[in-house]
Amino acid sequence: MSEAGKSKNRHTVFFGDQSSRCSAGVLGETEQSSSPDLYLAADIGGTNIRFALFEDRGDTMRLRSVERIPTSEADSFSDLLRLLKDGPLGRELSRCRAGALAVAGAVQGGVRADPPNIPWDIDIRSTNLSGLPDTLILLNDFAAQAYACKTAALDEAVTINAGRPDPRGMVGVIGAGTGLGHGMLAPLPDGGFLALPSEAGHVAFAFVNREEAAFEDFVLRELGLEYVYGDVVVSGQGLALLHRFHFGQSLRPEQAAAAMDETSPVLSWFARFYGRACRHFALNILAIGGMVVTGGVAAKNPGLVRHPEFLREFTANPNYRALLQAIPVLLNTNQDSGLWGAALAAKLATGRRPALSDAA
Repeated sequence: MSEAGKSKNRHTVFFGDQSSRCSAGVLGETEQSSSPDLYLAADIGGTNIRFALFEDRGDTMRLRSVERIPTSEADSFSDLLRLLKDGPLGRELSRCRAGALAVAGAVQGGVRADPPNIPWDIDIRSTNLSGLPDTLILLNDFAAQAYACKTAALDEAVTINAGRPDPRGMVGVIGAGTGLGHGMLAPLPDGGFLALPSEAGHVAFAFVNREEAAFEDFVLRELGLEYVYGDVVVSGQGLALLHRFHFGQSLRPEQAAAAMDETSPVLSWFARFYGRACRHFALNILAIGGMVVTGGVAAKNPGLVRHPEFLREFTANPNYRALLQAIPVLLNTNQDSGLWGAALAAKLATGRRPALSDAA
């Protein structure tokens, strides 16, 4: 492993110093309190759903408790809320100042989503919200991941490429899990920030040679798709498809990951595809403030982004190689980071200023 791969992010790489980030007038004043405020956070994914309670004393936020529910256990959004209220967090929900539900899919108007990897839709306008916080917002899961860059969730992030960040630049967040999520954190002129979602994982994926074209044809035949997109290639499903393509054996994503070793073509191909996805997003949004790789696939299998093919592909561009080499790339290993970001979004929804981490 390279020294870069071993080092920890020093968290001064994005957006300048702490004082400049905390001076944003749009967020109101940080309040100190003897008894902590509570915030509800949720990360609603295609495979698992997590709810959490966060304690906030104005200057610090702490993850207090987490409940995990397989997505398949909920028959609808209303049923999911019933499971939440009947579960271990239920008795404290009414004490929460606000809540934020992060969902893997495009969110319309902050109230509705039709997630592509979940068999039911979400509409907080037409759902019984009794027993939940009075202030409840819905946001994209990778907007939450972008907010997480401003929290302690990234304190243990691992540096993949140190780079030379521009503190005034956009930060990109990308993560392979059930699909391939994208989000970004934009700096504002007053020192604040804005988290923005993206559905770039549903854009056609670029294959660049005959071997890759053969894999593309294989995926089209296997899945009956009109075209192959990032959600299919750079995801747990993509790992399983690569294993089937190279070895003719059908495995679940976690089995395909466990079967990889340093010589496996599945490892090198997936690392190359992940690096390409990161490069495309970095160039699309000009992420000169940095790129954060998150999501369960890389967190559980860090060799996928530490493999030489990842950075080789990330910087492979005839016109902007130097720019790409200067972009810091961090691996977020905190699998609860989406909850941290949702908790920060909930706090922002109350008009309170957060005490921001040096993470971004």
